[in-house]
Amino acid sequence: MTLTPLLRSLAATLLAAASTLATAQAYPNKPVRFVTASVGSPQDVVGRLFAQKLADSWGQAVVVDNRAGAGSLLSIQAVAKAPADGYTVLVSSTAYAVTPYLYQNLGYDAEKDLVPVVLLATTPNIIVANPASGIRSLKDVVDRARQGKAVKYGSPGYGTTPQLSAEYLFKVLGKADVTHVPYKGIPPLMQAAIAGEVEVAAAALPPTVPQIKAGRLIGLAVTSATRNSAIPDVPTIAEAGFTGFEDDSWVGLWVPASTPPAVVARLREEMAKIAAQPDTRERLRNVGFEASVGSTDSFNALVQKELRKWAKVVKETGAKVE
Repeated sequence: MTLTPLLRSLAATLLAAASTLATAQAYPNKPVRFVTASVGSPQDVVGRLFAQKLADSWGQAVVVDNRAGAGSLLSIQAVAKAPADGYTVLVSSTAYAVTPYLYQNLGYDAEKDLVPVVLLATTPNIIVANPASGIRSLKDVVDRARQGKAVKYGSPGYGTTPQLSAEYLFKVLGKADVTHVPYKGIPPLMQAAIAGEVEVAAAALPPTVPQIKAGRLIGLAVTSATRNSAIPDVPTIAEAGFTGFEDDSWVGLWVPASTPPAVVARLREEMAKIAAQPDTRERLRNVGFEASVGSTDSFNALVQKELRKWAKVVKETGAKVE
Protein backbone atom coordinates (compact mmCIF):
# COMPACT_ATOMS: atom_id res chain seq x y z
CA MET A 1 0.00 0.00 0.00
CA THR A 2 1.33 3.42 -0.96
CA LEU A 3 1.28 6.01 1.80
CA THR A 4 -0.22 9.37 1.00
CA PRO A 5 1.85 12.50 1.79
CA LEU A 6 -0.36 13.12 4.82
CA LEU A 7 0.17 9.58 6.16
CA ARG A 8 3.92 9.81 5.52
CA SER A 9 4.05 13.07 7.46
CA LEU A 10 2.05 11.56 10.35
CA ALA A 11 4.30 8.50 10.42
CA ALA A 12 7.41 10.69 10.50
CA THR A 13 5.94 12.72 13.35
CA LEU A 14 5.13 9.59 15.36
CA LEU A 15 8.62 8.17 14.77
CA ALA A 16 10.21 11.45 15.91
CA ALA A 17 8.03 11.51 19.02
CA ALA A 18 8.93 7.90 19.82
CA SER A 19 12.63 8.68 19.35
CA THR A 20 12.36 11.73 21.62
CA LEU A 21 10.58 9.69 24.30
CA ALA A 22 13.20 6.94 24.08
CA THR A 23 15.99 9.52 24.40
CA ALA A 24 14.40 11.06 27.50
CA GLN A 25 13.80 7.68 29.12
CA ALA A 26 17.35 6.47 28.45
CA TYR A 27 19.00 9.65 29.75
CA PRO A 28 21.14 9.49 31.80
CA ASN A 29 22.75 6.07 31.59
CA LYS A 30 26.29 7.19 32.49
CA PRO A 31 27.88 9.92 34.66
CA VAL A 32 26.98 13.52 33.86
CA ARG A 33 29.64 16.21 34.08
CA PHE A 34 28.91 19.72 35.40
CA VAL A 35 31.70 21.93 34.05
CA THR A 36 32.19 25.17 35.95
CA ALA A 37 34.76 27.81 36.90
CA SER A 38 37.12 27.92 39.88
CA VAL A 39 36.38 26.34 43.25
CA GLY A 40 34.53 28.80 45.50
CA SER A 41 33.02 30.80 42.65
CA PRO A 42 29.24 31.38 42.73
CA GLN A 43 28.71 28.87 39.93
CA ASP A 44 30.81 26.29 41.76
CA VAL A 45 28.86 26.74 45.00
CA VAL A 46 25.47 26.43 43.28
CA GLY A 47 26.64 23.75 40.88
CA ARG A 48 27.84 21.47 43.67
CA LEU A 49 24.56 21.74 45.53
CA PHE A 50 22.47 20.89 42.47
CA ALA A 51 24.91 18.18 41.32
CA GLN A 52 24.65 16.40 44.67
CA LYS A 53 20.87 16.59 44.64
CA LEU A 54 20.66 15.49 41.02
CA ALA A 55 22.90 12.49 41.66
CA ASP A 56 20.65 11.45 44.55
CA SER A 57 17.54 11.82 42.38
CA TRP A 58 18.91 9.99 39.35
CA GLY A 59 21.01 7.38 41.13
CA GLN A 60 23.69 8.36 38.66
CA ALA A 61 26.98 10.18 39.32
CA VAL A 62 27.07 13.91 38.58
CA VAL A 63 30.68 15.07 38.65
CA VAL A 64 31.73 18.72 39.13
CA ASP A 65 34.62 19.57 36.81
CA ASN A 66 36.34 22.86 37.76
CA ARG A 67 38.12 24.68 34.93
CA ALA A 68 39.96 27.53 36.64
CA GLY A 69 41.69 30.29 34.70
CA ALA A 70 40.73 33.06 32.27
CA GLY A 71 37.60 33.87 34.30
CA SER A 72 34.92 31.52 33.03
CA LEU A 73 36.33 31.25 29.51
CA LEU A 74 37.89 27.80 29.89
CA SER A 75 34.74 26.24 31.31
CA ILE A 76 32.56 27.72 28.55
CA GLN A 77 34.95 26.60 25.82
CA ALA A 78 35.03 23.06 27.20
CA VAL A 79 31.25 22.66 26.95
CA ALA A 80 30.88 24.51 23.63
CA LYS A 81 33.17 21.89 22.06
CA ALA A 82 31.64 18.88 23.83
CA PRO A 83 29.28 16.30 22.29
CA ALA A 84 25.66 17.49 22.29
CA ASP A 85 24.31 14.57 24.27
CA GLY A 86 23.48 16.06 27.68
CA TYR A 87 26.41 14.47 29.48
CA THR A 88 28.52 17.65 29.51
CA VAL A 89 26.65 20.55 31.11
CA LEU A 90 27.90 24.09 31.68
CA VAL A 91 27.20 25.69 35.06
CA SER A 92 28.08 29.33 34.59
CA SER A 93 27.12 32.75 35.87
CA THR A 94 26.80 36.35 34.78
CA ALA A 95 30.38 35.87 33.55
CA TYR A 96 28.83 34.12 30.54
CA ALA A 97 27.40 37.49 29.44
CA VAL A 98 30.64 39.39 30.12
CA THR A 99 33.25 37.07 28.62
CA PRO A 100 32.41 37.74 24.92
CA TYR A 101 33.41 41.40 25.32
CA LEU A 102 36.71 40.80 27.09
CA TYR A 103 38.48 38.29 24.86
CA GLN A 104 39.46 38.61 21.22
CA ASN A 105 39.46 34.90 20.37
CA LEU A 106 36.66 33.16 22.23
CA GLY A 107 36.68 29.93 20.29
CA TYR A 108 32.88 29.77 20.44
CA ASP A 109 29.76 31.83 19.67
CA ALA A 110 27.90 32.73 22.87
CA GLU A 111 24.58 32.98 21.05
CA LYS A 112 24.85 29.95 18.77
CA ASP A 113 27.07 27.24 20.23
CA LEU A 114 25.34 26.81 23.59
CA VAL A 115 21.69 26.56 24.59
CA PRO A 116 20.42 28.08 27.87
CA VAL A 117 18.56 25.45 29.89
CA VAL A 118 17.45 27.04 33.14
CA LEU A 119 18.24 29.74 35.69
CA LEU A 120 19.14 28.20 39.06
CA ALA A 121 19.85 31.00 41.53
CA THR A 122 20.52 34.70 41.88
CA THR A 123 22.68 36.74 44.24
CA PRO A 124 24.06 40.27 44.29
CA ASN A 125 27.69 41.24 44.29
CA ILE A 126 28.94 43.20 47.29
CA ILE A 127 31.50 45.78 48.28
CA VAL A 128 33.20 45.03 51.61
CA ALA A 129 35.89 46.74 53.69
CA ASN A 130 38.52 45.65 56.16
CA PRO A 131 37.43 46.86 59.64
CA ALA A 132 40.88 48.34 60.35
CA SER A 133 40.65 50.57 57.26
CA GLY A 134 38.22 52.94 58.96
CA ILE A 135 35.97 52.77 55.89
CA ARG A 136 32.35 52.34 56.83
CA SER A 137 30.46 53.33 53.67
CA LEU A 138 30.78 53.72 49.91
CA LYS A 139 30.86 57.48 50.47
CA ASP A 140 33.99 57.02 52.60
CA VAL A 141 35.71 55.26 49.69
CA VAL A 142 34.79 57.95 47.18
CA ASP A 143 35.64 60.84 49.55
CA ARG A 144 39.08 59.41 50.28
CA ALA A 145 39.86 58.92 46.63
CA ARG A 146 38.68 62.41 45.70
CA GLN A 147 40.91 63.85 48.43
CA GLY A 148 43.88 62.22 46.75
CA LYS A 149 44.31 59.46 49.31
CA ALA A 150 45.26 56.06 47.88
CA VAL A 151 42.46 53.51 48.05
CA LYS A 152 42.98 49.97 46.79
CA TYR A 153 40.16 47.60 46.05
CA GLY A 154 40.58 43.91 45.30
CA SER A 155 38.55 41.70 43.00
CA PRO A 156 38.54 38.02 41.96
CA GLY A 157 40.29 39.10 38.75
CA TYR A 158 40.12 41.22 35.60
CA GLY A 159 36.80 41.02 33.80
CA THR A 160 34.86 39.39 36.62
CA THR A 161 31.47 40.92 37.35
CA PRO A 162 32.55 42.12 40.83
CA GLN A 163 35.44 43.99 39.22
CA LEU A 164 33.27 45.50 36.50
CA SER A 165 30.61 46.48 39.03
CA ALA A 166 33.23 48.20 41.20
CA GLU A 167 34.79 49.98 38.23
CA TYR A 168 31.39 51.29 37.15
CA LEU A 169 30.41 52.23 40.68
CA PHE A 170 33.61 54.02 41.69
CA LYS A 171 34.83 55.47 38.42
CA VAL A 172 31.68 56.11 36.36
CA LEU A 173 29.10 56.89 39.06
CA GLY A 174 31.44 58.09 41.83
CA LYS A 175 34.01 59.71 39.53
CA ALA A 176 36.74 58.62 41.92
CA ASP A 177 40.18 57.25 41.13
CA VAL A 178 40.63 53.97 43.01
CA THR A 179 43.31 51.38 42.32
CA HIS A 180 42.28 47.89 41.25
CA VAL A 181 44.24 44.93 42.63
CA PRO A 182 43.27 41.66 40.88
CA TYR A 183 43.51 38.30 42.62
CA LYS A 184 43.22 34.83 41.16
CA GLY A 185 39.79 33.94 42.39
CA ILE A 186 37.68 34.28 45.52
CA PRO A 187 39.84 32.46 48.15
CA PRO A 188 42.95 34.67 47.74
CA LEU A 189 40.75 37.78 47.53
CA MET A 190 39.07 36.95 50.84
CA GLN A 191 42.43 36.31 52.47
CA ALA A 192 43.79 39.62 51.19
CA ALA A 193 40.76 41.62 52.34
CA ILE A 194 40.81 40.08 55.81
CA ALA A 195 44.58 40.61 56.11
CA GLY A 196 44.25 44.27 55.07
CA GLU A 197 46.27 43.99 51.85
CA VAL A 198 43.45 46.02 50.28
CA GLU A 199 41.11 48.39 52.08
CA VAL A 200 38.10 47.37 50.01
CA ALA A 201 37.04 44.29 48.05
CA ALA A 202 34.41 43.66 45.39
CA ALA A 203 33.16 40.09 45.46
CA ALA A 204 30.25 37.77 44.92
CA LEU A 205 28.07 37.84 48.03
CA PRO A 206 28.12 34.16 49.20
CA PRO A 207 31.78 33.88 50.29
CA THR A 208 31.58 37.19 52.17
CA VAL A 209 28.55 36.31 54.29
CA PRO A 210 30.38 34.25 56.95
CA GLN A 211 33.19 36.83 57.07
CA ILE A 212 30.73 39.68 57.63
CA LYS A 213 28.84 37.74 60.29
CA ALA A 214 32.14 36.96 62.05
CA GLY A 215 33.16 40.63 61.98
CA ARG A 216 36.21 40.03 59.80
CA LEU A 217 34.78 42.21 57.02
CA ILE A 218 32.27 45.07 56.88
CA GLY A 219 29.55 45.06 54.24
CA LEU A 220 29.36 48.47 52.55
CA ALA A 221 26.66 47.79 49.95
CA VAL A 222 25.05 45.03 47.91
CA THR A 223 24.56 45.64 44.20
CA SER A 224 20.95 44.43 44.04
CA ALA A 225 17.76 46.50 44.07
CA THR A 226 16.79 45.18 47.52
CA ARG A 227 18.72 44.12 50.62
CA ASN A 228 19.75 40.51 50.99
CA SER A 229 18.11 38.39 53.68
CA ALA A 230 21.44 36.78 54.66
CA ILE A 231 22.87 40.19 55.69
CA PRO A 232 19.85 42.49 56.07
CA ASP A 233 21.81 45.31 57.73
CA VAL A 234 23.92 45.95 54.62
CA PRO A 235 22.39 48.67 52.38
CA THR A 236 21.93 48.57 48.61
CA ILE A 237 24.14 50.78 46.46
CA ALA A 238 21.13 53.03 45.84
CA GLU A 239 20.57 53.39 49.59
CA ALA A 240 24.29 54.16 49.88
CA GLY A 241 23.78 57.13 47.56
CA PHE A 242 24.73 55.73 44.14
CA THR A 243 21.81 55.23 41.79
CA GLY A 244 21.66 54.14 38.17
CA PHE A 245 23.18 50.69 38.38
CA GLU A 246 22.15 47.31 39.74
CA ASP A 247 23.83 43.96 39.34
CA ASP A 248 22.08 40.78 40.36
CA SER A 249 24.46 37.97 39.58
CA TRP A 250 22.93 34.70 38.49
CA VAL A 251 23.87 31.07 37.93
CA GLY A 252 22.37 28.84 35.27
CA LEU A 253 22.79 25.77 33.06
CA TRP A 254 23.73 25.50 29.38
CA VAL A 255 24.27 22.55 27.05
CA PRO A 256 25.86 22.39 23.59
CA ALA A 257 23.62 23.38 20.70
CA SER A 258 21.82 20.44 19.05
CA THR A 259 21.37 18.65 22.38
CA PRO A 260 18.09 16.70 22.02
CA PRO A 261 15.12 18.77 23.23
CA ALA A 262 13.98 15.86 25.39
CA VAL A 263 17.28 15.96 27.28
CA VAL A 264 17.06 19.73 27.74
CA ALA A 265 13.52 19.32 29.07
CA ARG A 266 14.59 16.53 31.43
CA LEU A 267 17.40 18.64 32.87
CA ARG A 268 15.10 21.61 33.36
CA GLU A 269 12.39 19.54 35.05
CA GLU A 270 14.88 17.95 37.45
CA MET A 271 16.41 21.32 38.33
CA ALA A 272 12.95 22.73 39.03
CA LYS A 273 12.16 19.85 41.39
CA ILE A 274 15.43 20.35 43.26
CA ALA A 275 15.00 24.12 43.51
CA ALA A 276 11.50 23.68 44.94
CA GLN A 277 12.77 21.59 47.86
CA PRO A 278 12.70 23.60 51.13
CA ASP A 279 16.18 22.49 52.19
CA THR A 280 17.62 23.56 48.82
CA ARG A 281 16.14 27.02 49.22
CA GLU A 282 17.32 27.25 52.80
CA ARG A 283 20.86 26.16 51.98
CA LEU A 284 21.04 28.67 49.15
CA ARG A 285 19.57 31.46 51.28
CA ASN A 286 22.06 30.86 54.08
CA VAL A 287 24.90 31.79 51.74
CA GLY A 288 23.12 34.68 50.05
CA PHE A 289 21.46 33.01 47.05
CA GLU A 290 17.80 32.84 46.11
CA ALA A 291 16.58 29.82 44.15
CA SER A 292 15.12 31.00 40.86
CA VAL A 293 14.02 28.36 38.38
CA GLY A 294 11.84 29.52 35.51
CA SER A 295 11.29 28.44 31.93
CA THR A 296 14.01 27.88 29.37
CA ASP A 297 12.58 30.78 27.35
CA SER A 298 12.72 33.19 30.29
CA PHE A 299 16.34 32.25 30.99
CA ASN A 300 17.24 32.75 27.34
CA ALA A 301 15.63 36.21 27.47
CA LEU A 302 17.66 37.05 30.59
CA VAL A 303 20.91 35.96 28.92
CA GLN A 304 20.17 38.12 25.87
CA LYS A 305 19.40 41.12 28.08
CA GLU A 306 22.57 40.62 30.11
CA LEU A 307 24.72 40.33 26.98
CA ARG A 308 23.53 43.80 25.93
CA LYS A 309 23.98 45.24 29.44
CA TRP A 310 27.55 44.06 29.92
CA ALA A 311 28.58 45.14 26.44
CA LYS A 312 27.69 48.67 27.57
CA VAL A 313 29.46 48.38 30.94
CA VAL A 314 32.67 46.99 29.43
CA LYS A 315 32.69 49.79 26.84
CA GLU A 316 32.07 52.59 29.39
CA THR A 317 34.60 51.34 31.91
CA GLY A 318 37.22 50.47 29.32
CA ALA A 319 37.68 47.13 31.07
CA LYS A 320 40.12 44.67 29.58
CA VAL A 321 41.76 41.40 30.46
CA GLU A 322 45.45 41.76 31.32
